[in-house]
Amino acid sequence: MADYGLPCPKGAVAITAAEAESIARDLGVAPLAVKAQIHAGERGAAGGVRMAHGPAMVRSAAEALLGKKLVTAQTGEGGLTVRRVYVEAATSAVKQIYLALVVEPALGGFALLGAAQGGEEIERREREGRLVRERMTLSVGAEPDPAELDAFLAAIGLEGAAQAKAATLVAGLRRAFIELDASLIEINPLAVTADGDLFALDVKMTLDDNALFRHRDLASLRDEDDDDRVKLTSQRDQLNFVQLDGDIGLVSNGAGLGLATLDMVKAAGGRPANFMDIRTTATSLDIAHGFALLLDNPAIKTLLVNVHGGGMQSCDTIAEGLGVALRRSGRSLPVVVRLAGLNAEFARTRFKNFGCAVIEEPDMASAAQRAVTVAASGRA
Repeated sequence: MADYGLPCPKGAVAITAAEAESIARDLGVAPLAVKAQIHAGERGAAGGVRMAHGPAMVRSAAEALLGKKLVTAQTGEGGLTVRRVYVEAATSAVKQIYLALVVEPALGGFALLGAAQGGEEIERREREGRLVRERMTLSVGAEPDPAELDAFLAAIGLEGAAQAKAATLVAGLRRAFIELDASLIEINPLAVTADGDLFALDVKMTLDDNALFRHRDLASLRDEDDDDRVKLTSQRDQLNFVQLDGDIGLVSNGAGLGLATLDMVKAAGGRPANFMDIRTTATSLDIAHGFALLLDNPAIKTLLVNVHGGGMQSCDTIAEGLGVALRRSGRSLPVVVRLAGLNAEFARTRFKNFGCAVIEEPDMASAAQRAVTVAASGRA
């Protein structure tokens, strides 16, 4: 964000305590902050942000954090392992502001969010409707109205020199949002010093995964240690996948068909274990990896394959993916299928060739009901 004019304290990332101490010596300032780098907020309240008054104290703080589990209100009970820390020069602030630019579904566009008091529990204040909102246009050449922007900044406690600097900061924020394909850029807190200077003490960004091919420098920063294995695998294998807590594994091609399948299983009294949409670009091996995600889930008692061959995927490609996955896995599960459209008959031949003893149903409703019955009884 510094490339877009966002003022930030000097700092660097360390993966060992010795490296953290070295960074502190290079910075040559005191005090310093040592921050656990995990994909969760409210780290300060959980002991994940520690102040230090010299390199030796920085090393001790890093040793206390690295390799340990940090449990915050956003991590769940299991917490997240701290694999790196950020060492930065501490900033003395007279105010800590919250400022964010987000995609705002209710407005059908984008919005600036702000609060005169940043820091912890900002999510709770947002749910309570206590944040200041200002609609923001991101159209090229359509700049925000200066008077409206000044009123917004005044409402979150930014006045005088700080307000003028904040207006420049918002312009950079807006440009970054567009150029980086972001859906959220959140500064919390934005520190205001006694001289009216601004410093971003923490920034969270959410980028559109589908646009990462345009930002290979940012894609390389992805922390796969903290990312869900299932999510990463499905993205790499051309699948849209959401893990749920049921016992019926669902496979469909097309988001609408996938959602309809999920709804029909629920309506029949079943418990879906996932949502899966096979993308148009998926190969049979990609699809096999998708089936493997389901076969590796011990909670799943049966699979429901609901596909309509057409411009997106042909039925035989999906049948081949299932056959490959079953041979690799060695696990035997009842498989209920509903086939329609392109190469449906050939898909039946592929099932036979792979030795897949599938239970075929003629329509979606009967397929969903059969899958629920099989999952409940444990018998095909």
